Amino acid sequence: MDFNIQQISKLLEVVFENAHEPMIVTDAEGKILLFNRSYRKFLNVQDVIGQPVTDVIENTRMHIVGKAGIAEIADIQQIKGRNMIAHRIPIMDEGKVIAVLGTVLFQDVQELTSLAAMVDQLKDELIYYKKELRRRMGATYHFDQIVGYSHKLQELKRFSQKVAKSDSTVLITGESGTGKELFAHAIHAESKRKMGPFIRVNCAAIPDSLLESELFGYEEGAFTGAVRRGKKGKFELANHGTILLDEIGDMPLPLQAKLLRVLQEKEVERVGAVRTTPIDVRVIASTNQDMLASIKERKFRADLYYRLNVVSLSIPPLRERLEDLPELVSNLLKQLVEATGVTVKAIDDEVWSVLKSYSWPGNVRELRNVLERALHLVEEDVLKKEHIWLPASEESDAAGAYTPVLPLKEMLEKTEREAILQAMRESEGNKQEAAKLLRISKSSFYEKWEKHQLDQHV
Repeated sequence: MDFNIQQISKLLEVVFENAHEPMIVTDAEGKILLFNRSYRKFLNVQDVIGQPVTDVIENTRMHIVGKAGIAEIADIQQIKGRNMIAHRIPIMDEGKVIAVLGTVLFQDVQELTSLAAMVDQLKDELIYYKKELRRRMGATYHFDQIVGYSHKLQELKRFSQKVAKSDSTVLITGESGTGKELFAHAIHAESKRKMGPFIRVNCAAIPDSLLESELFGYEEGAFTGAVRRGKKGKFELANHGTILLDEIGDMPLPLQAKLLRVLQEKEVERVGAVRTTPIDVRVIASTNQDMLASIKERKFRADLYYRLNVVSLSIPPLRERLEDLPELVSNLLKQLVEATGVTVKAIDDEVWSVLKSYSWPGNVRELRNVLERALHLVEEDVLKKEHIWLPASEESDAAGAYTPVLPLKEMLEKTEREAILQAMRESEGNKQEAAKLLRISKSSFYEKWEKHQLDQHV
């Protein structure tokens, strides 16, 4: 629809008259040319067209702006005892002021104060939610939380910090309980992706039938029970961040081929999808298995292994860095105060001979469990040799460890826990093999593993 000049003029008049903000237009001398309804209502006046603005609006500066030709933005002006905020803008034509437009932004400065307070509150909430999101989806551990002064560990930390700066794929190997996940967290926290998500996937804990949809997501109607509108997979959730593929050695062979394609093409295809989704994700994989042996046994694809093994980190077992025991024990005891409510102020010298004589097949995780159990027996804030209970072994017998009588339920739980740890030692950290040794299902093994919190504080 085309407008003529009269229609445009009428339209502008209607817009000006019905504007929410109080508005006024004067000539260069300060005589009122236009005065909208909102301003008339604010001042409780009616027919003022043609009158000097100084007779209608107290403390006005419209006539001064008309003479000076200099705009006044967000100026505080008092009317009827209220401080309001106003703009006064000269309207120029060929270098001369032909009119002045005045608008009231806030009819009371209190409105601005309230708005500013609301904005500050929203900023605080945004900061809180960002922190909470980073806490839930970000890295939990940093390099300064990886404890130990041994040469092997210090060299590994220095190398890992260098690796963190890049986007290279990392394969972390080491026995169960050595702290592989700690290093993965720390690498993410030190990387340029630290503000992005850190997503962990336990490839062994998720049933094979669900692992593909968990990793890559699925479209609506992809299978019975699928969530309406589909669901993002772990790779999409990790976009612009890092994904940790824990227990990568237990990933089923058919899925290994799909993972290889994701790493090569940098895109994922949801289950049931007809197109792919590009992703920008750094991959860190970890395993306690001998990957080269798995390749020889045709349990793991060689091409995927070499794609993952761009940078390799091998975490030393605790028995190879026993000089770190004092610092590790001190750090773990501080962590356990909250869980047990027990504070240790002194440690007998005999405790160190007991700890150093043991081979620690469960590594730092096992050390934490031993200390947590010991704290329940501590009296007078002193940790003694008789408080240290080690699994049935030559080391524990030689140390003369004391085993207290416990309630039946607690004894059964302890026996179950020790059976799981024993199976893990005999299977060299392979959870599937450990489940077979215990003659329980894989899912039942992981349920008991989680129940006894054997995967925490590694």
